[in-house]
Amino acid sequence: MENSHQLNRLQTALHHQGLRMTPQRSLIMTLFQQLPKGEHLSAEDVYQRLVNEQTPLSLSTIYRTLHLMSKMGILRELELAEDHRHYELNALDGKRHHHLVCIACTKTIEFESNSIQKIGEKVAKGSEFSLLDCQLVIHALCPACQR
Repeated sequence: MENSHQLNRLQTALHHQGLRMTPQRSLIMTLFQQLPKGEHLSAEDVYQRLVNEQTPLSLSTIYRTLHLMSKMGILRELELAEDHRHYELNALDGKRHHHLVCIACTKTIEFESNSIQKIGEKVAKGSEFSLLDCQLVIHALCPACQR
């Protein structure tokens, strides 16, 4: 049910911008819907998975589609590692999570914190901004990489 709701959200958002649901956009959306919880993909990861599924798209199409879908709020763009963007489906329930990332092996753990969300809302409201997203990425060393 949630997957069809995400697809409907994308179709509606595209329609409002005078755009249509292309097979390429649908393919990328389906790929993200099938990801296990907590998995994040870079544009290169999307490209490689589509090549492995024998449905390749050009890397430039993937970059444009990921950018468009994140601008529309369908995907959440994350900078988990230096100069390397990753994407995940944006939560439908409005719950936000944050990321703890090992700088050596890039192992990533998701966590929720209402305190971080409240701080983001307070800071935005104090400056008369409207909060759209609040992300915290903590860079650290995991236990294995500390050894």
